[in-house]
Amino acid sequence: MIYSKMMRNLKADSIIQKYNASEIEAKWQKIWEKEKIYSPNLDAPASLSTKKPFYNLMMFPYPSAEGMHVGNMYAFTGADVYGRFKRMQGNDVFEPIGLDGFGIHSENYAIKVGKHPVDQAKISEKKFYRQLKSIGNGFDWTRTVETYKPEYYKWTQWLFIQLFKAGLAYRKKAPVNFCPSCKTVLADEQVEEGKCERCNSVVEKRDLEQWFFRITKYADRLLSNLTQIDWSEKVKIAQKQWIRKSEGINLRFKVKDMDIYFEMFDSVPQTFMAQTFTVIAPEHPMVHELIKSTGHEKPVIEFIAKIKKKKATNKYDLEKKPEGIFTGRYLEYTPTGKLIPIWIASYAIYGYGTGVVNCSAHDERDFIFAKKYGIPLHPVMFPQDPAEAKKVKNLEYCYHHAENGVLQEPVEFKGRKWGEVRLGVIEFIGKKGYGEKSVHYHLRDWLISRQRYWGPPIPMINCEKCGWQPVPEKDLPVKLPYIEDYKPLGIHSAGSGQAGKAPLASHPEFYKTKCPKCGGEAKRETDVSDTFLDSSWYFLRYLATDWNDIPFPMPKSKIENSAQRAAWLPVNMYIGGAEHSVLHLLYSRFITMVLHDLKIISFEEPFTHFRAHGLIVKNGAKMSKSKGNIVVPDAYVKKFGADTLRAYLMFMGPFGQGGDFRDTGIEGMYRFVRRVWSLVSSIKYQVSSIEGKDESLELERSMHKTIKSVTEDIKNLSYNTAIAHLMEYHNELSAFYTKYKILNTKYCKTLILLLAPFAPHLSEELYQLLVNKKEFSSIHLASWPKFDPKFLIKNEMVIVAQINGKLRGNIMVDSATSKNKAKIEELVRKDGNVAKHLEGKAIKKIIYVEGKVINFVIA
Repeated sequence: MIYSKMMRNLKADSIIQKYNASEIEAKWQKIWEKEKIYSPNLDAPASLSTKKPFYNLMMFPYPSAEGMHVGNMYAFTGADVYGRFKRMQGNDVFEPIGLDGFGIHSENYAIKVGKHPVDQAKISEKKFYRQLKSIGNGFDWTRTVETYKPEYYKWTQWLFIQLFKAGLAYRKKAPVNFCPSCKTVLADEQVEEGKCERCNSVVEKRDLEQWFFRITKYADRLLSNLTQIDWSEKVKIAQKQWIRKSEGINLRFKVKDMDIYFEMFDSVPQTFMAQTFTVIAPEHPMVHELIKSTGHEKPVIEFIAKIKKKKATNKYDLEKKPEGIFTGRYLEYTPTGKLIPIWIASYAIYGYGTGVVNCSAHDERDFIFAKKYGIPLHPVMFPQDPAEAKKVKNLEYCYHHAENGVLQEPVEFKGRKWGEVRLGVIEFIGKKGYGEKSVHYHLRDWLISRQRYWGPPIPMINCEKCGWQPVPEKDLPVKLPYIEDYKPLGIHSAGSGQAGKAPLASHPEFYKTKCPKCGGEAKRETDVSDTFLDSSWYFLRYLATDWNDIPFPMPKSKIENSAQRAAWLPVNMYIGGAEHSVLHLLYSRFITMVLHDLKIISFEEPFTHFRAHGLIVKNGAKMSKSKGNIVVPDAYVKKFGADTLRAYLMFMGPFGQGGDFRDTGIEGMYRFVRRVWSLVSSIKYQVSSIEGKDESLELERSMHKTIKSVTEDIKNLSYNTAIAHLMEYHNELSAFYTKYKILNTKYCKTLILLLAPFAPHLSEELYQLLVNKKEFSSIHLASWPKFDPKFLIKNEMVIVAQINGKLRGNIMVDSATSKNKAKIEELVRKDGNVAKHLEGKAIKKIIYVEGKVINFVIA
């Protein structure tokens, strides 16, 4: 449905009806869904469409029976405003919604309320969808996805199998992050400062056979592609820091009297001659081999147990209070020809680098550690100031990473500055055979396994004869059975170092199966996959919810219309939280790159544009359950209407920063909404302008200025300033009508067209009142107003008034008036200062230079 351009005269002497938000919003939500206003034809060939496909998406939510909170609505509204704007600009906008319902969050809530996750999911889905419909977003309700339904997770399992076949999924025993509260392992990205990002419990290290995705193979591409995507800068920075590429040298030295070599990565090896000891992480699997037959076994094992316990209770300071113990072993440090002791240190982290670190006087932690345990130190870099250099030599303080520090060793670099020789030193170490050039990343492979119930069973089968085999694709999905003992089983004793097993491991009817390769007895994997795998590809599934044979549109698929639907990808605009920078957003990029490399899709970045929204606080305080200040939108929608709440949320502050939710603020927005209603629904209109009224021209200028400002603001997601401009424009319209009791229809029509993305129901109701068409034609399919640049330039000039060449005043006139000398003289004479100096004077002549100056020559 396309709107025709039309104006009409409408007269009304009083308000047509009282503003009833609940009634208006319920009415239009039903009509929009019935008319499929927000359901584009995904199968229409581009050649037959006059509109451009535009995929607008917000991060789908974790549902719980507690329902949607105002933070969710803030994100959804911000994304919806942009989608409505793009639709009115002539794009065919696809804006779907769904629920990310699998995973720990949903399962823990089900446990908390005493419901089975399967049953709770149905309750949560019903409530969440009711709330989502009430806020007036332009969702395509014909294409929802729920990650916990077999028709969805069938393809999550299919995706796992594709990665396995490509050599990107593997299983190994490794020290992993284990949350004792959630009773499952966590990926590195789910650990924040040693704590579980979900429940804030201190994370422990456990040894466990787990499934991993080889995301590190894509580290360089994930990093380099950041320069090619238009994303919020803070998210790109977070991903860059998490991937963290370091170019340096891999040093390799032998442990004395053992057939063991230590490898240590160093990105700044300029002070390699200062190394006097080596530390190894307490969790390193090599420790037990190192201490054999040293006489140090018992104290070392006791120390490791003590450190693990302290880490578990977070009762240590890695930086300022390091702890350690000597292993009884030495490293043959070739560069100096010396044996240097190998210590276990609390601050060495297994999993970062190699878990082994060469230590010197030029690292602050090493310096503190060595001083504490009496380990010799040997500085090789000094300040240029002799007095300071003496202090460094006497080990009075740690002198480290100083750009202007002067090296004394090795002799090949003596007298050179630390900041100038990094690459030269790396080359030198390589030529000497002490190590090799290397590139390291902070990024670690993605840990996929979870020892929980509520997730997609990992589609793998273990056969003693054939090893791990993928479930045949024809047998997907591997359905999650309904079991009563679904709660996490926890862990074995801490001393055993073993994590627990998944609930499905207690159900032989689930795990007993046949090997798909040899037909022999075999066992299914009983772990489920990480919920972030579910959400890594969901944006693809929205386009294929009516297909059972392929998971999403593929350009080369023989499925009818697959190519047409593939044209909607990748997502044009994606909006969500910055807290997902190194979780969902990074994983989605990885999975998309894999699918691209497997020639399943034609693009390698999932989201062309991504914008991170800010966070909402309540009366200056962060919202939390413990504070009891979480804002649920239902009551506000009921009292003020969804339009008022939408507009208020967008007005609170810059969308990328968030704002402070206050009841006084929403009441102010409610007054504005009602004033718009009152103005547009109750005034007299006319098509032609009001002759002889200078204000009419000003109103025209104001309208075009507002169109330009609001358009640019929405384009930049500056929603708060867009609404501020609309408020100013409304005030000008209201003042004009109050003065002249009549108003050109186009001014109010422009107001509600610009307001439509923020207050869709109110705008629809008033638009229908204005256009008065027999056949329904939605405002949300109308054309976005365009401004005329000529009205943005104020066609005004200053005329200087002089008496005998002396400045006595000035006036501002438009171009037309400036050409009329008599009019200029009349206006100037009204100026108070000019009139005072002309009073009682005889004027000999009046000289007027058009558009510049008028000069009265008096006797």
